[in-house]
Amino acid sequence: MIDELLDGSESRSTAAAAAVEEAVRAAAAAEIMPRWRQLATHEIVEKSGPHDLVTVADREAEAHLTASLTALLPGSVVVGEESVHADPAVYEELKGDAPVWIVDPVDGTWHFAHGDPGFCTLVALAVRGEVLASWTYAPATGRMAVAVRGRGARLNGAGIRSGSPAPDAELRVATSHPDYTTPEQKAALLGLRTEGVRARPCGSAGLEYLAVATGELDAVAFSWEYAWDHAAGLLLVEEAGGAHTTRAGEPFRVTGGNALPFTAARDRATADRIRKMF
Repeated sequence: MIDELLDGSESRSTAAAAAVEEAVRAAAAAEIMPRWRQLATHEIVEKSGPHDLVTVADREAEAHLTASLTALLPGSVVVGEESVHADPAVYEELKGDAPVWIVDPVDGTWHFAHGDPGFCTLVALAVRGEVLASWTYAPATGRMAVAVRGRGARLNGAGIRSGSPAPDAELRVATSHPDYTTPEQKAALLGLRTEGVRARPCGSAGLEYLAVATGELDAVAFSWEYAWDHAAGLLLVEEAGGAHTTRAGEPFRVTGGNALPFTAARDRATADRIRKMF
């Protein structure tokens, strides 16, 4: 039972996390990588616009993960980007009592569809809104990051720590693209356009969180709250020593209703510093 929702002995929890990791790798190997740089035009579809794409790989990988993950944890449910797109009511499962697998089969679909390696597969396990474990897999570059609540974060098997920015260093921050923000959120994010901050539009959210967890990036500042984009990365950053906070000074909730924008950063001081700029 993954082992008793990852609260069993360390060895059993490690084995359970490894089983999920194998399921994620298998889905990517079967459904994603054979289609990378091989997609036909009809296999790429716009959802809300030219930057919001879905491909056959997204759909097939989510179906593959839905089958394998629910088999690993009987009684669990899946809240995936594509299943919610087909039926928005599925999102409400995040608030239920059943264990939930939060899945983004291809995070960074635009990059995937254009043959760029900047995409990943995101899986998180949550119960009643608390994220217990997460898997971030970048198959094109061979990076697998795993986080288990209270047990740290690892990248390709080695422990990682986010550390802290050097005192008075320019903060490197990835932010929401202006095209995907409300006027109020856009105004809040403009607070980052200040001396001492080097802000840029984000790529794959999952890979930006991984960069924060490893100290390659100081923070992210996002204006949307879809759980599949954030659940895995937020736990990864937390377990690497980082912190997250919404505009209201509260932890981000994967069940929604957050005061946006929010930030996740290498340490608490940096998170608070970014929040005060909103």
